[in-house]
Amino acid sequence: MTTPSVGRTRARGVETLSLDATDTRNALSAALVGALSDALTDCGKDPDVRAVVLTHTGGTFCAGADLRDPPDPDAFVSLLRQIVELPKPVVARVTGHVRAGGLGLLAACDITAASTPSTFAFTEVRIGVAPAVISLPLLPRTDPRALARYYLTGERFDAPEAARTGLLTAAGDDVDAVLAPVLDGLRKSAPQGLAETKRLLTARVLETFDRDAAELTALSARLFSSAQAREGMTAFLERRDPAWAL
Repeated sequence: MTTPSVGRTRARGVETLSLDATDTRNALSAALVGALSDALTDCGKDPDVRAVVLTHTGGTFCAGADLRDPPDPDAFVSLLRQIVELPKPVVARVTGHVRAGGLGLLAACDITAASTPSTFAFTEVRIGVAPAVISLPLLPRTDPRALARYYLTGERFDAPEAARTGLLTAAGDDVDAVLAPVLDGLRKSAPQGLAETKRLLTARVLETFDRDAAELTALSARLFSSAQAREGMTAFLERRDPAWAL
């Protein structure tokens, strides 16, 4: 198995960070969370970086938490907050599937786009836990009725539906064509203007982090250590239905 890493390229002031752990479908392991955090720190300090694109290798943007090597909940909260607070716009580019914790990454980004065949699902309930930590950026930014449905059922939904709910900014057959005018606009914008405008846009999200992060982190830790979660994760890894499935 290859070591999880984050690929980095740059073009005209836009730094592209690519989740690269295809053996685990870019699942959020402790190593991958650490590598992405380090890359974002570098981007935040670099005056030549105007914006960041977060994308992926392989057919899955992110499969959620790595059940064999899960990140510390506090580290994952810090990563989500880092994306929200980064003084450069962060743009998600998706050409594949996104599950569970990966949806938290999308919600933390400022602008999100996906190709039409991409799919999304909050699968936490199916393994006996809840989308606790990822609610920090999700609840302030998405349609509450849609979120209730997909949180509670774990159903898969498509890119147009994700755009309707506010999880995505836009969807289209060619995600790069969708993002071309976005990146062009960011390149024409002043760094100070971008940083201060982002602060305005993220104020409500950061209020949620300040108010709820400790409680939701504790909830996540409690649920993941429960008997139902152990059964759910074991069933997932063994590719069988959990004991409670009807």
